[in-house]
Amino acid sequence: MNFVIVFDHPYGASASDNVPHRRSYSAALLDAVTRGLYANGHSIDLIDLHADGFNPVTSASDLASWRQKQTNDPLAAQYQQWLIAADHIIFIFPIWWESMPALTKGFIDKVFVKGILFDEPKKGRPFVSLLPNIQGVSLLTVMSTPHFIYKWIFGNPITKILFRGTFRKLGIRNLKWHNYTGMEDRSLEKRQQLLRKTEQLFSSL
Repeated sequence: MNFVIVFDHPYGASASDNVPHRRSYSAALLDAVTRGLYANGHSIDLIDLHADGFNPVTSASDLASWRQKQTNDPLAAQYQQWLIAADHIIFIFPIWWESMPALTKGFIDKVFVKGILFDEPKKGRPFVSLLPNIQGVSLLTVMSTPHFIYKWIFGNPITKILFRGTFRKLGIRNLKWHNYTGMEDRSLEKRQQLLRKTEQLFSSL
């Protein structure tokens, strides 16, 4: 299978080592997921939003192109081609202020263009996916908020935005969320144990 991984963390994909003030558990998860997928013979297109220099801002010219079912950002156009060819999409990022970081939100805004990745045959009717091979979407998040508070007090905002508000609109139903909470307070052994489980999970896909 062909996987597209959308990774968003300022330290980048290389920050998977346990180096204080330069470490990212999101990057460690990316490393585990990548190892698992490669172990099972899958191919990966990695979108590292910070390393790629992706501009998340939708300008006036971007919006004009969007309304004409076009893209004027070459990087966004490349991402679109990878998504069209993908069998599965994986998002990995930290939760900040109960939602995704800015680059991931900008990725959805600029890359998911009507007429390229989805269509709207009739106003007010369900969207139609133009991602012909997609079999599912996985989301891996890292947060300090306890999971039960995020779910029952805040109402799971990230799944409402990314799953219900985006991919379910496109008719994609195989949506999996893996949430890693309070990692800064867990022992090194526990963090490594969770990484091994993550690698095993994605090696079984």
